[in-house]
Amino acid sequence: MKYRGQMKTSFLNDRQIRPTEYAKWRDAMRYFDRRDKERAKVQELKESIRRHGLHEPLILGISDRYPDVYVADGHHRAVALMELRTELEPRARSFPFHWYWISSSAVRMEHEPFPYHLLDC
Repeated sequence: MKYRGQMKTSFLNDRQIRPTEYAKWRDAMRYFDRRDKERAKVQELKESIRRHGLHEPLILGISDRYPDVYVADGHHRAVALMELRTELEPRARSFPFHWYWISSSAVRMEHEPFPYHLLDC
């Protein structure tokens, strides 16, 4: 069974857990905010998280070449969590996640605990 962890939302920042599709998290936020469909998706996620919490885990990736941790899947969920965290929403303090290594030979979803030491915490 895949490892499923719980992590603090405060780790979603440009130093510890980065976005893959954007240079910085503020770029993702700006992109989502400028497009009606994207903004609506983030708002829908925020309402759902307020009511039920986040159940769909973010997928975190780690490259064996560069020990960076990044969101491989779930950018909208991550932005919704970050926005709710600034609003002090208790359900946005942490998020569920799965993770994987990317090596030169394969991508492997992990069954082992997450290597928190890579977050410099």
